Amino acid sequence: MADINPNHTIYVNNLNEKVKRDELKRSLHMIFAQYGEIIQLMSFRKERMRGQAHIVFKEVSSASNALRALQGFPFYGKPMRIQYAREDSDVIARAKGSYVEKRAKTTARAAKKPYEKPTKNGEKRAEGEEKEKETTTENEGPGLPNNILFCSNIPDGTDPDQIQHIFGQFPGLREVRWMPNTKDFAFVEYESEDMSEPARQALDNFRITPSHQIKVKFATK
Repeated sequence: MADINPNHTIYVNNLNEKVKRDELKRSLHMIFAQYGEIIQLMSFRKERMRGQAHIVFKEVSSASNALRALQGFPFYGKPMRIQYAREDSDVIARAKGSYVEKRAKTTARAAKKPYEKPTKNGEKRAEGEEKEKETTTENEGPGLPNNILFCSNIPDGTDPDQIQHIFGQFPGLREVRWMPNTKDFAFVEYESEDMSEPARQALDNFRITPSHQIKVKFATK
């Protein structure tokens, strides 16, 4: 296969498909934004597209640095595989003036979308859907129990040794793994699920400073 020239967009796959899409996008943005300004980050709900994402940087150099630094990095229990995208994203193509409409078929299909008869309770249904969405977000919960915890909302300037000490108070701590070049969140591994659970219960919403609480839940595996 021919080499793909460096460009603004990188393609990331082998992502953990069990992670909720919104959480995945937030975590990806947090990690990749270290390397430069992100114009667009795309992940998809379709089954055949799960476990994949496209990340568009403002500068090609940022995309290159992210690719080199994060290639193979373990993310939610799986090593990321990263390569340059085969072609410019639409937003970059438009900026270059090279954009060509590629979605004629999609547009045609959209035009044939079946007519949806209005219902008297249309507003109530919309409200119900919105409420369901909010409930889902609020009730994501601690995740499925396992031996690895995901610690987020760590304030800027926190000493890594402090996090090590906080989690080390609970028996069975193996290691604390930080993302490259960031201390915003970390993965905390214990010897077993039985040992990680007490730490999660005690430290979720733990006030690490007078005005800042960390979030701790089970990592998605």
